[in-house]
Amino acid sequence: MVKVTCKDETLADSEESSPVVVEGNYYFPPESVNKSFLVPSDTTTECPWKGTASYYSAQIHGETVKDIAWYYANPKPKASHIKDHVAFYKNKVTIE
Repeated sequence: MVKVTCKDETLADSEESSPVVVEGNYYFPPESVNKSFLVPSDTTTECPWKGTASYYSAQIHGETVKDIAWYYANPKPKASHIKDHVAFYKNKVTIE
């Protein structure tokens, strides 16, 4: 089981389904992510083989953690297995 927390709140938990590991990052299936703390960000980045990443910020206990996580809504074919899966920045969360 892999769990992601920030400020004592659980953001993702792989108890029901396993995350996919890509380039050392855990990508959690949508059903494993607690989106009640996540808000869409305007940030996007481009990966040559995965495509355009969109970002979430987190609002937890009145504080905003900018661009805490990312996902690929329309990944390129080689990354289709992580479509809509959410990954978190290791320097902004605790992964255990």
